[in-house]
Amino acid sequence: MRRTFTELLSGITILDLQGSGTVGIGNICFDSRQVKPGSLFIAVKGTVSDGHDYIGKAVELGVSAVVCETMPAVLAEGVSYAVVADSAIALGLIASEFYDHPSESMKVVGVTGTNGKTTVATLLFKLFKELGYKVGLVSTVENYIHNSVVPSTHTTPDPIALNTLLAEMVAAGCDYCFMEVSSHAVAQHRIAGLQFTGGVFTNLTHDHLDFHKTFDAYLKAKRGFFDSLPKSAFALTNADDRNGQVMLQNTKAYKKSYGLKNMADFKVRIIEDELSGLILEIDGQEVWFKLIGNFNAYNLLSVYATAMLLEQDSNRVLTILSRLSSAEGRFDYITAPNGVIAIVDYAHTPDAVQNVLSTIQSVRKGIEQVITVIGCGGDRDRTKRKPMAQIACDWSDKVILTSDNPRSEEPMEIIREMEAGVSPENKRKVLVIADRGEAIRTACHLAKAGDIILVAGKGHEKYQEIKGVKHPFDDKKVLTEQLIQVG
Repeated sequence: MRRTFTELLSGITILDLQGSGTVGIGNICFDSRQVKPGSLFIAVKGTVSDGHDYIGKAVELGVSAVVCETMPAVLAEGVSYAVVADSAIALGLIASEFYDHPSESMKVVGVTGTNGKTTVATLLFKLFKELGYKVGLVSTVENYIHNSVVPSTHTTPDPIALNTLLAEMVAAGCDYCFMEVSSHAVAQHRIAGLQFTGGVFTNLTHDHLDFHKTFDAYLKAKRGFFDSLPKSAFALTNADDRNGQVMLQNTKAYKKSYGLKNMADFKVRIIEDELSGLILEIDGQEVWFKLIGNFNAYNLLSVYATAMLLEQDSNRVLTILSRLSSAEGRFDYITAPNGVIAIVDYAHTPDAVQNVLSTIQSVRKGIEQVITVIGCGGDRDRTKRKPMAQIACDWSDKVILTSDNPRSEEPMEIIREMEAGVSPENKRKVLVIADRGEAIRTACHLAKAGDIILVAGKGHEKYQEIKGVKHPFDDKKVLTEQLIQVG
């Protein structure tokens, strides 16, 4: 694939251009380590490093052209330069142009919110496959090009990786793509240049303040996705979330809503909620679903509403949805030989922890104990550590504070910050075991028949990151092995 510099800059306001616009471009990159002769290098200011510092290295490696925000003091002979106002936005637009605008050849639906993104996007992917379409998925757990798995490194990949993936979906004949859209992706313009058929908002709670610094900045990042939707798209929001209408304030898309409590275009009523599943009334029909909990009633309703907005048949959608399971590591439960019920969940925010534990409380019979194993990630939003520990204690009979992904931090320092959030009356419930494997083993030994163990925080992850090294670790695998030994 070879394009001219001018072609790749179409639609972008150029503040200054030096050199030839007809130079051929065979590769685009924003990482100087990926430069090849004939590349276009886009210098992006990142959170850790500034691509402008690597323009010289890129030139040495043989780039044909450079896009930047500040023209270098010395211009290399034979290299073309374009100055733009925001090179991160330009990167998205150039990536889309380079790969022939793949998002315009499919119906792409983005799902954003604090909790539920993975479940909603995954259920939509499974549903539309069952409906007979070829479908792509971009998610935290795994990316899919119909039946082919592509490993996932970010909730929303960088613009080049994302457009490469979308182009592969188009080449495979995909009709739809369902994509998680993270707040980081919006703030860093990773979705610039993409054409969305619709956007779905799940909810907004406390998260990612390590990156956004304030809740208002986090909210604005989420809203930015809906602000960018075209008039032809739909914007589906949660009517029961206090920020649901805020998401739609500036959107040009046509607005729709779903909810359990407030007035909404799509409504659901919970008839039964037990460990065996949910019975919901949707569009006047009573349907049993495999998923459990109030939060999954919202997830299922948002999936149903999205399918209706994509003009699918209501009965077929409900029939298929009733037999689908959730994403890996989302209320993923095991019944042990000794009668203990164990649940693995990705809950890593205060609201998500409360959602999972309140669901467990709603389905327990009252005599069994709830044992929660929980930690908090290192190098991330520290303000959620205290509330997560306190919520775990408020909703559990025993809590084991342990290590999550400590990253560069000391595990015990993270645990001490969590402990500081535990009220005096709850301290008797708490054990501290920094080794996550040992914490899970202890929970299994403490549990008796009928008891419920929740292992929260890592969900689908198959590693534990310690001091820059990802060590193999799978909560569900460790939990299963320990329950067999105890049983």
